[in-house]
Amino acid sequence: MADGIEILQESFAGVVAEDAQLHVIGQGYRFTEGPAWHAGQQTLYFSDIPSDTILRWTAADAAPQVWRRPSRRANGNTVDRQGRLVTCEHASRTVTRTDTEGHVTTLAATFEGRRLNSPNDVVVDAAGTIWFTDPPYGIKPEFSEQRANFVFRLAEGAAEPVAVVDHLPRPNGLCFSPDERVLYVANSDVDQHNIWRFDVRPDGTLTGGAVFATIVPGVPDGMRVDRDGRLWSTAGDGVHVFSPAGQLLGKIHTPRTAANCTFGGPDRRTLFITATDTVWAIGTGVVGLL
Repeated sequence: MADGIEILQESFAGVVAEDAQLHVIGQGYRFTEGPAWHAGQQTLYFSDIPSDTILRWTAADAAPQVWRRPSRRANGNTVDRQGRLVTCEHASRTVTRTDTEGHVTTLAATFEGRRLNSPNDVVVDAAGTIWFTDPPYGIKPEFSEQRANFVFRLAEGAAEPVAVVDHLPRPNGLCFSPDERVLYVANSDVDQHNIWRFDVRPDGTLTGGAVFATIVPGVPDGMRVDRDGRLWSTAGDGVHVFSPAGQLLGKIHTPRTAANCTFGGPDRRTLFITATDTVWAIGTGVVGLL
């Protein structure tokens, strides 16, 4: 291991160079989460949950700038195919969408007529369908109205989402394989700290749920995949990178516990990592998916 890079399989040397360095994008935050790269704007958005803030950063900025405060304790973010920011909000217990003019629309607030827990992480597929996790991290247990901690699918214009996973104790980060035939879901339970793999049917239902990988130390949280199908998961000691078959290839060690990550930059070869009070960037040898 050198400079934070731990190579476990020879192939990882071409994924992240052994001498690759972490660079600070911003620091001094309380708990960073939800990094999302807006390709059209060449801008990184991320949340500082306890500070009730969403920040934005471009390569021209000396430091990230406040974009929205209050953010209603925003956590996960993603950018849809129309360039709109989709956000999971803990305080409002909703999923919202911000259009290019700054107007905020609530997309999901209830399931079966009951308030959501605290939407956590979110992705949008090629068809524009929104998928999100709903663990209870943002509320006190007695405030939960849901019968389980679900993974949801929300079709465009639907009044409520559809539950697609109901058996994971703490569903958290999620991402698709490059062809969107597989959905990966992080289960951040301290006793079941696994990444699950589900096959996606054409009708949007899931089948074949099975453990893809186990994260040690810590728990899996935010995740991304690259163009070749490798999965990049945050962990207690940084970011762990797995082959499409689930083999651990290597690690990027971070000085703080990593909570989430995303690819970005002009060529999508930069990995941005939100790690507690700091946001880092590191160059890779692959093209990541957003």
